[in-house]
Amino acid sequence: MLYILAFLIPMAAGILAATVPAKSDARRRGYYIAVLLLSDLCAVGAMLQGGTAVICSFSDTVRLSFSMDGFGRLCQCVVLFLYTVVCFYAFEYMKKEEQPNRFFAFYFVSMGAMNAVCMADNLVTLYFCFELATLSTVPLVLHELSRDAIAAGLKYLFYSIGGALLGLFAIFFVYEYAAGAPTFVLGGSLDKVALAGHEPVFLAAMFVGIIGFGTKAGMYPMHGWLPAAHPIAPAPASALLSGIIAKAGVIAVIRLVYYSVGAEVLAGTWVQTAWMILALITIFMGSMMAYKEKIIKKRLAYSTVSQISYIMLSLSFLSVEGLTGGMLHVMAHAAAKGCLFLVAGIFIYKWDIRQVADLKGIGQKMPVTLWCFMISALSLVGIPPMGGFTSKWVIAETAVTSGIPVFQFLAPAVLLLSALLTAGYLFPIVIDGFFPGHGAEVKAQKKDEASAWMLVPLILLSAAGLYVGLFGHALVCHVFGL
Repeated sequence: MLYILAFLIPMAAGILAATVPAKSDARRRGYYIAVLLLSDLCAVGAMLQGGTAVICSFSDTVRLSFSMDGFGRLCQCVVLFLYTVVCFYAFEYMKKEEQPNRFFAFYFVSMGAMNAVCMADNLVTLYFCFELATLSTVPLVLHELSRDAIAAGLKYLFYSIGGALLGLFAIFFVYEYAAGAPTFVLGGSLDKVALAGHEPVFLAAMFVGIIGFGTKAGMYPMHGWLPAAHPIAPAPASALLSGIIAKAGVIAVIRLVYYSVGAEVLAGTWVQTAWMILALITIFMGSMMAYKEKIIKKRLAYSTVSQISYIMLSLSFLSVEGLTGGMLHVMAHAAAKGCLFLVAGIFIYKWDIRQVADLKGIGQKMPVTLWCFMISALSLVGIPPMGGFTSKWVIAETAVTSGIPVFQFLAPAVLLLSALLTAGYLFPIVIDGFFPGHGAEVKAQKKDEASAWMLVPLILLSAAGLYVGLFGHALVCHVFGL
């Protein structure tokens, strides 16, 4: 029952709370805090509960069911943490936006959908939850209902649904060659005898599935929705889209490759080679586009294209070490990019600044905000002891020790080049913010930080990035039994 409540409660309570009239912002905020705490408690209860909850069965092998393994719990922790801290930030940010009730309604609906993605017990259930996550987050993108917002929302919708259909194509083949009911088991559940002789078409289907679910993760050539949707969405929505919602594609790829097919089935095939090539292209392309971009939120959006493909590259090595590096970067990137988008939102909220060039001297007015930006930037670049350093070290080490010709050297080289580009598009913001030079104009000499509703989430996300760097590797190794 707790599995069901973990996604139904935030969906139903969020919609009900959004429709309840409130005489003041404080009353409305109280409603949302109650919904948030109730949703968190139900999700934590589901994480602690064992067993499997079967909703319905369509056949002996196809059913909607939920359960929790170590990987699902780890993803669930990231979802709960990010949704909780961003919600408190949104209380203040959405005061300047129209229709905050509508925003929070879909905020909690999407939270329930992401909970369901983490708890899915098989590929069919995951597919339904994946689509639900897409449909519930489209309104967050087009919240402003401007022409640009509607165009970005539709682009996100079409890309995501198209990618999911490609993923569904792969799911058909997994169920065709599965040994019994294909529930998620590390190592996969394929019937190797039934698969014999059908390997070429099966490999093609798996590649289509990786591309399809990789669409949500912004992997080339299906990355176009991400730089369109992130900049136009409200800052809290951008933080969620980049920090965890786009990673629904990563979760789906992991469940397909590692928990349904089995990594050894794809290891050494053309699928692995093509996957690596696309991931490397995306890493370099995203970093270069971010380096050239002048609008702060769009720069961070292109950065997300690059950084999530670090995860895809790590997964493409088809080893437990690659899975470990990928999950480390899931956590490190969620903390860092969530913080960076929230900082960008403060720049917009307080000063209506959207261009990087206008941020000169901002550290004199908002030192705490820019310090949080700097800490998260250090993690994204990969400076120890931050989480981004730990994850990228594991990914590079996995590449070097993989023994895969060319890629064991090419992958670390591209990672290093991307890190330099990341430093090139993030560090100048910090340097110019704290040391603008004598010729720079500063609108206000006195400090003028945002409220605690907005600052505390930044501090918590910065601290989370440090925690991942210090303790994340041990945590992930425990989850995967290393």
